[in-house]
Amino acid sequence: MGFFQVFLIAISLSLDAFSVSIVGGMKVRGFKHLHALRTATFFGGFQALMPVIGWLIGEVLRGFITGIDHWIAFGLLGIIGVKMIQDSLSSDTGEKKNILEIKTLFLLAIATSIDALVVGITLSLIKIPFILSISIIGLVTFVVCFLGFLFGEKLGSRFGKRIEILGGLVLIGIGTKILLEHL
Repeated sequence: MGFFQVFLIAISLSLDAFSVSIVGGMKVRGFKHLHALRTATFFGGFQALMPVIGWLIGEVLRGFITGIDHWIAFGLLGIIGVKMIQDSLSSDTGEKKNILEIKTLFLLAIATSIDALVVGITLSLIKIPFILSISIIGLVTFVVCFLGFLFGEKLGSRFGKRIEILGGLVLIGIGTKILLEHL
């Protein structure tokens, strides 16, 4: 496996995080570059960290993780998506929770990087420069998520509160897609 294949893996691993970054950007007003940087750092960091964990786990737990990774991602994304829809439909005029709170962002970063954990298990079985591979995965995800967040901010300012419902549905859809791909 060469650089180009690792780059393609990185792009495919970053797509779920990219979608969530767009949703995050749709909800945030002001300081968009700071929020985009935070989001990209979380997602890029977890996309680089999870293959390391997967590599360390290697052969020992491969069957167990492969059997439940889709359920974990589905559950986390579904819960956050439903909460986002509930918040958008709430008549509460007080400040609503932002999906970019550290706790929520942490859960989203885990949910969107579980597939990278499995990739890490695979990377442990082949001869490839491991540090270079995880660096590419993390960097590609960082850039994709940063740009996705900024794009989402433009959509949010145009469509307002209605976009939160769409964002929640997108998160639920991503979780459902992950689940269905493994059934």
